[in-house]
Amino acid sequence: MIPYGRRLKFAFRTFFSILDFSRIPDDVAEAMVKKEEAAAPEEPVAAPSGPDPADRALQVLALFQREGRLVDFLMEDLAAYSDAQIGAAVRDVHAGCRRALERYLSLEPVIDDEEGRPVTVERGTDPARVKVVGNVAGTPPFTGVLRHRGWDATRVELPPLADAGRSILAPAEVEVA
Repeated sequence: MIPYGRRLKFAFRTFFSILDFSRIPDDVAEAMVKKEEAAAPEEPVAAPSGPDPADRALQVLALFQREGRLVDFLMEDLAAYSDAQIGAAVRDVHAGCRRALERYLSLEPVIDDEEGRPVTVERGTDPARVKVVGNVAGTPPFTGVLRHRGWDATRVELPPLADAGRSILAPAEVEVA
């Protein structure tokens, strides 16, 4: 089973990749195939000290919901809407979620260059920071075209977690007349 935090990361990356490039990222599709093929259960992992990462992941999702109504947008069946209506909704969702990102996180590109330009991946480059794809043969350095700059979270300042109700992303609202 894919860990919850990783599934949430995959969901966000897939959402924005479909919006930007009309496709599911290769590593997400590959992970989904591997998940289905996996036969052995994962070893239990010792609980880390501090807040549960799932609580923090839900907290970030709740912030995106509060600021940009992201969960409402993702849970909506878009088949009945025109592309123009979806585009208008995406602008509001984008603006709100971007505000939340800027308020609670600082992001910097992993490779600060223009996508589509040639780059060289040197020997010793951390594979968690740079993923080399395509016709990869031999050993670094590799020269290729930058397809995605990547993102590095350089600051994370989330508000304190509430003691209860951590799984509630947004409360139901009831208007009394």
